[in-house]
Amino acid sequence: MKKSMLTLALVTGLSGCSTTTVPPDKSSSLYYSALYNAQAKPVSSVLLEPSLLNADVVLVGEWHTHPGVHLFQAELFEQLSVGNKRTALSLEQFSRADQHILNQFVKGEIGEQYLIDNTQAWPNYKSDYRALVELAKTNNSDVIAANAPKNIVTCVGRQGISYLNKLDETQQSYIASTIDTSPSEYKQRFMASMHHGSPSQNENYFSAQVAWDETMGESIVNYITAHKNTQVMHIAGDFHVKNGEGIARVIKRLAPELNVVWISPVTNVQANQTGYQLQVNPLPPRYIQKEHQQAAFKALGKRGDRGEQTACL
Repeated sequence: MKKSMLTLALVTGLSGCSTTTVPPDKSSSLYYSALYNAQAKPVSSVLLEPSLLNADVVLVGEWHTHPGVHLFQAELFEQLSVGNKRTALSLEQFSRADQHILNQFVKGEIGEQYLIDNTQAWPNYKSDYRALVELAKTNNSDVIAANAPKNIVTCVGRQGISYLNKLDETQQSYIASTIDTSPSEYKQRFMASMHHGSPSQNENYFSAQVAWDETMGESIVNYITAHKNTQVMHIAGDFHVKNGEGIARVIKRLAPELNVVWISPVTNVQANQTGYQLQVNPLPPRYIQKEHQQAAFKALGKRGDRGEQTACL
């Protein structure tokens, strides 16, 4: 994809002055990205890609904290915003319970620190999502707090889907009305990724995963139903997006008339995929020496759930 004015502004802003020198090759940088379609053909510009411009929903899977993916998200939203439809930004990183405060922030009624202190904003909001939200504000675009509250989903993971029956009416409004945990290829892929826990525990974990998928998908459909001819670009972890098995499956069940496309990050582009592929460079390895990894696991076990405590009903 050609680099947008947003990228050029970032580059020139860092340079301090204009020069005629040839810019360095960025292909090995963590900020590098290149978009390809499902048949591994490069996409030179989103503005020349009708399936992206005309989609009702564009799902962008991410590897959390990857700078190349986050830069691409801002570039993509900028380009979609000049397309055929009004564009709204939807985020996994805020829950439905945060919507009122997020609306206040987008309207300029409150400051950023108040937003962070009074919502379930992710710890990396400033480094990874601030630019996107600020771009949406500049474009007068709505920002959708699409996800289910973390504390509720955590309890679903511990007690199973029946936990939702304990919630009051307000709390239930923060979760999708239907949570489909029936067998599917998506469920098979999820279970295959679980290398610990009993079958019943993993079933609960899948219920938690689907609670996220269903809530985000339903939030997107509800928004489009209320805002006709609006395109939604949604950001979520790639497991929710990959192969159209997570959020996309929910959207197509709820609103089969909607045109949904998805983009997944990859390090190696392959043909015959189900969606677009965003080629990026791999993040640095977390551990090279095995003893360092083992020491980290032991330390994590002593700390418990990273110091977080959630009381379930």
